[in-house]
Amino acid sequence: MKKEIYITDYNCVTPLGFDVTSNWKGLLEGKSGVALHKLIENQEAFYASVIDTEKLEEEFRSNFDRPDFTRLEKMFLLSLKPLVEKHEISEDTAFILSTTKGNISLLKNQAELPEGVYLSKLAQKIADYFGFKTKPIVVSNACVSGVMAIAVAKNMIRAGKYKNAFVIAGDEVSEFVISGFNSFQAIGTEPCKPYDKTRNGINIGEAAAAVYITSELSENEKFRFKILGDSAVNDANHISGPSRTGDGLYASVRNAMAEANVSSEQIHFISAHGTATLYNDEMEAIAFNRMELQNAPLNSMKGYYGHCLGASGLLESIISMESARHGMLIPSKNFEETGVSQPLNIIRENQPATVQYILKTASGFGGCNAAVVLEKC
Repeated sequence: MKKEIYITDYNCVTPLGFDVTSNWKGLLEGKSGVALHKLIENQEAFYASVIDTEKLEEEFRSNFDRPDFTRLEKMFLLSLKPLVEKHEISEDTAFILSTTKGNISLLKNQAELPEGVYLSKLAQKIADYFGFKTKPIVVSNACVSGVMAIAVAKNMIRAGKYKNAFVIAGDEVSEFVISGFNSFQAIGTEPCKPYDKTRNGINIGEAAAAVYITSELSENEKFRFKILGDSAVNDANHISGPSRTGDGLYASVRNAMAEANVSSEQIHFISAHGTATLYNDEMEAIAFNRMELQNAPLNSMKGYYGHCLGASGLLESIISMESARHGMLIPSKNFEETGVSQPLNIIRENQPATVQYILKTASGFGGCNAAVVLEKC
């Protein structure tokens, strides 16, 4: 019999708040972190979801007494601290960090590579602060990183390498990232509209998120979500464009649901990637229909948080679990009229629901796709 693996605790730091409670309250009220920001000199303001730096600094100072951390590192520390305070770190505890670009901002105006820009150094710095005893694991696979980090933790615990794991994910809005997406002409000129007929691109976002994953349950957990199945498939379609037939996402969802032993009819909710680009949303609609998931309630959180890169998959998994806990599905913000060729059951308003099985998906550059199935216990 396979060892059962659970998520029993989580936290997040976003423009909507520095804990899960404030984020959930904001989402219920329809609040969004997406707003106009002028972040680069000589460039027009654009829509993005950005954490207020003054509020971040204030929150950090009230929790930590060391100033020698970058802005992103402060986001990581704030997201992880409440979990570390409640769960013991041992020789059998894994520390997994998910990010796409890490401290990329350190490269600005530098002739040589600063040590902190290396992802391994970033992970070690966070691990050392909290006293982790095992070597950090870095998951950096474009925008599927957050979902894949959950899968890595689950599979390593199941293999007996660890008994539990702390997984953190984060990225910040930076000139490097903005310039990259601009070069693909992928940044929208308005708040993003996943799956909508008039969608025209993404909004970049930033966040940090953390979860505690374990095979050993105690009586103190307020909730638990079993990680039933996962899969990651790369269809190698294009350096940035998704497969037009959704092959990689279809295979990821099929494999994850097969491991979970869950049918399409049993999926109560899909937390989709939904970037609001023309081809991504169309590809997802095709893949979900190939899996006969067109009737499952579905949303994208990008209208609230923007696209948080390596943090998006973990953050959106946390929000999906909150939805299951509270029996309330959040609408896909800014969606008005279907703009994909295949039918989807897109959530339009706060919707009471009993949710036991969740499908979380993500897709990213290079043809990578990932899926995980969670069960509310």
